[in-house]
Amino acid sequence: MSFLDKPAGKAKAAGRAVGTIVATSITSKRAKILEGERTLRGSQDDLERPSRDLAVPDRAFSQNAVIVDRLVKSYDGEAGNVRVLDGISFDIGPGEKIAVLGKNGAGKSTLVKLIGGVEQPTSGFVHRGMSMSWPLSFGGGGMSNTMSGLDNTRFIARVYNRPIDETIDFVADFAELGKYLRYPVNTYSSGMRMRLAFALTMAVDFECYLIDEVLGVGDHRFQKKCREALFGRRGHSAMILVSHHRQTVLEYCSKALVLKRGRSRLFDDVEFALDLYSTL
Repeated sequence: MSFLDKPAGKAKAAGRAVGTIVATSITSKRAKILEGERTLRGSQDDLERPSRDLAVPDRAFSQNAVIVDRLVKSYDGEAGNVRVLDGISFDIGPGEKIAVLGKNGAGKSTLVKLIGGVEQPTSGFVHRGMSMSWPLSFGGGGMSNTMSGLDNTRFIARVYNRPIDETIDFVADFAELGKYLRYPVNTYSSGMRMRLAFALTMAVDFECYLIDEVLGVGDHRFQKKCREALFGRRGHSAMILVSHHRQTVLEYCSKALVLKRGRSRLFDDVEFALDLYSTL
């Protein structure tokens, strides 16, 4: 006898049972997310513990990896000292891809700049055991505004010991800037700057790429081109990827670092990390 054929009393009882199972499942998931939030907040003792200068970890010098160890970054402002990052630690090995998740102002871009060496930490340590790209963000990266796109390409080729003519051909084809490649970068639109920045980054075979919210640049065709270059031809490389795009994170990342109020937690369960991030 099917569920619909059962007497009304039994049907109601079965319906209540199903409702109980669903409610229990939802409650369990919420409890897991709340536990993740509590871990992110940390204990009151941790929040009040003063920072101190940290020794370089011995393990760093033998690791073919990027090691972020108890990283702290503070800024002085009108309202006093503001701690943006507070004791961030994680490792990334060859070929690994880690997503960095957090709301606006959580410190994602600051973390990427510290890892890339653009800014120095207040305390803590970053071991760069792999060749690493400059942080690729909406502000560009790796470029001089007063130089032309062509001169920037020549400069990058010389710095990273790449064949100059081959690098120029690659950048010209990838960025699709035409005659504007010979113009100063400070005359470019934001979209043109990002095309050039992405092309310059892909022209060098780094072991680890720092990507900060730039996969949505350009039209759909150019976005597809960027994804194929980054996750296809450079798929063997490690990546630290700041992204709000759920599907991209699920498809390409094996771990996720969630940031909240300067603190962090690294998750192997990327889907759970995304669920937690959505509640912040």
